[in-house]
Amino acid sequence: MRRCKILILTAFLLCLAALAGMTLPVDADKKTLGAPAAELTAYTTLPAEMAAILSEVYERENKVRVNFVPMNSQEILQEIKNDAVSDPTVVRTVDIVIADSKILREAAQLNLLTPYTSETNDAVKDIFKDEYDRWTGIWYDPIIFCANKDYLRTTVNLPDTWEKLSKAGKIRVGITDFLAAEASANLMFKMIGNFGDAKTYEILSGLHPKVVQYAKFLSNPVRQAGMGEVDISVAVESETLRYLQNGYPLKIIYPADGTSYLLTGFGITTTDAAKNLVAAKFADWLLSDEAQLYLQTNGFYFIPTNPQTLAYKSFAGKNLVLFDERQKLSEEQQRAYLDFWVKEIRLK
Repeated sequence: MRRCKILILTAFLLCLAALAGMTLPVDADKKTLGAPAAELTAYTTLPAEMAAILSEVYERENKVRVNFVPMNSQEILQEIKNDAVSDPTVVRTVDIVIADSKILREAAQLNLLTPYTSETNDAVKDIFKDEYDRWTGIWYDPIIFCANKDYLRTTVNLPDTWEKLSKAGKIRVGITDFLAAEASANLMFKMIGNFGDAKTYEILSGLHPKVVQYAKFLSNPVRQAGMGEVDISVAVESETLRYLQNGYPLKIIYPADGTSYLLTGFGITTTDAAKNLVAAKFADWLLSDEAQLYLQTNGFYFIPTNPQTLAYKSFAGKNLVLFDERQKLSEEQQRAYLDFWVKEIRLK
């Protein structure tokens, strides 16, 4: 059913693309686009392939070239700090930042982002944006349970909570090492923030004997479940949807007691009034069905934050329970929690 919904969504959006005269998917051999009417510089943590898709499509459709500059989160923060000047007549080098919400929050607290609101981003729920409109989430990628369909045929007690998964009987589990990926580490920290450290370690201790292998990459647990090497994997939804689209026998289970997620958003940084309007239009486009269309047809599946889009309405996971930000952990606390997990659970 879930795969059917995704296929219906994709077919509908493809029809819209055809009516608009668009060519899908993005042509690897870029056509001559002519001189753009304007240019933007965007610092980003997006994968290079994803940034290239968005850049090419937007330039072709809007005659605006978006020059993505790939960086990690700390590099982005340092660069926009360096770029921030007290003289308002000096134009900053970067116009917009598209990155993980964690870095956008830090930049907002340092007053490095320009508040922006529109009819489009006003529709985004408060949990996905800054209260002063300094940044807005574009899409998010939750952690889910990815179950092999053959395994589901053998059980009537579906593990749909973290506690049930940890206490399940004979079951093989796949998961990415908490030290190997930000999404995985974020899961532990959010569990601690919402369940408390004692309960979280109890759950992780219950999972540990069931883990076939602590993977180094986010895609591996999904592949393991799809190939029947494990029964259930703790995985990011985007990778699971990609494997589902490729025909793997998987089913997504949303943890009923909540889950973590990584949120990608934008923050406008330019001090140039003319560039501000161009950046604002691009930001609204990122929240549109058109942007989702091109991402999905090129194998990138995320839940959009804009509830007005067809893409949002078609995802069953849009109403899943998300962990809140009730407890913010310092970097020192995060290292301490990871060290404890390694010594008391991982290596035992």
